[in-house]
This record gives sequence, structure tokens and C-alpha cells, in this order.
Amino acid sequence: MTKKERFEKVLAWFDENVPVAETELRYTNPYELLVAVILSAQCTDKRVNVITPPFFERFPTPEILADAPVEEVFEYIRTCSYPNNKAKHLVGMANTLISEFDGVVPSDVIELQKLPGVGRKTANVIASVVFDLPALAVDTHVFRVAARIGLSTNAKNPLQTEMQLMKFIPENLVSKAHHWLILHGRYVCKARRPECESCELTTFCKYYLKQEAQK
Repeated sequence: MTKKERFEKVLAWFDENVPVAETELRYTNPYELLVAVILSAQCTDKRVNVITPPFFERFPTPEILADAPVEEVFEYIRTCSYPNNKAKHLVGMANTLISEFDGVVPSDVIELQKLPGVGRKTANVIASVVFDLPALAVDTHVFRVAARIGLSTNAKNPLQTEMQLMKFIPENLVSKAHHWLILHGRYVCKARRPECESCELTTFCKYYLKQEAQK
């Protein structure tokens, strides 16, 4: 099976079986999603969704967040991973958003990365989810699932995985493909114990075929 054929079969399966694929983070506007994605780094969406309601009640706009002491922001996010760094990033993000972008979250991936706490992955999420642009964020789930199935080959970092995936995923499916791979990694193709027995992608999966061949 060629790589092109593998992509076609995998994407066709997801398109038929997971027609609705979207972020599990709860938000109502670009600012809220930006905060949620920053908080989600090495933290579960479930935990972030617990943190954000009181956070947005206290800091409903970037202007209010920008004026907040880092110590106060920390108290609202202390149950997520790396709260000290994230508190600093959030206040810095809000200040930069106001000073350089008039408080409006930009859609451009390069511009987004000027905000503290926003790397390429976060920028791609915002561009894709909020602005429906063909940007593909590669987190640990996407990185792992793409490699296991055989959609990426010998990728050493998320950027290499992103470049390989973008070569074969049609532009109109890029946003969905990001969520397809994340959700598959979160609930089926888990890091320690992939649930291959319940996975319907085994026919196309290099990892599964290799495991079977070694039995």
C-alpha cells in the first residue's frame, strides 16, 4: 500500500465514521479558546474545562486579564500543569494582544506566535478552530497516531510530522483531520496500551500489522 493510498483509506474511514470532529475545549470566543489552549499544554481538556468557567467570570476580556497580578491568575489555574509559567504567559499574552493587536486575536499563525505562551501548535489550533484555516496542530496524540498508522515516517519532531501530513491531507479536511487524530489517540490509540482490538483502522495500520507479524 502506498502512502497516498493509506491516507485515502484512513481519511475515508474517519469521514464516514466520525463526521463530526471538533475540540473538546469549551469556549465562546477567540480569546477564551486562546486561554483554554494555553492552559491545555500537558493538561487534559477535562481539567481545563473545570478551570475556565470561574477564570472567565473573573477575567472575561484580555483587558481585564492584562491588568491582573500574576499571583491572582495563578490562584485560578493552580490545578493545571505548570501553573506558574502559564499564569505569567496568560498575563503576558493579554498585554501583547492589547498592545500589538488592539485586543483582537489574530488569525495568522506567525502573528499568533508573537503572543507569550503561544507556540506553533497553539497557533495552528486557533487558526484552524476559530478561523477555519488549513492549519494542522501536532500534539502528542497526533504525533503518535500518525507515526503508528504510517501517515508520517521517521518524523523526529511535531513540525516534521505536520509537514508530512499536510502533503497528503486535502485542504478541506485539514481541520477535521487534526481532531480525528487527536480523538483517536485520546480514546483508542492510547500511548501505553493502544486498543487495537476495538480499532477499525488495523487493516491500514503499520503498527498493528507489525505486531501481528511478530506473533
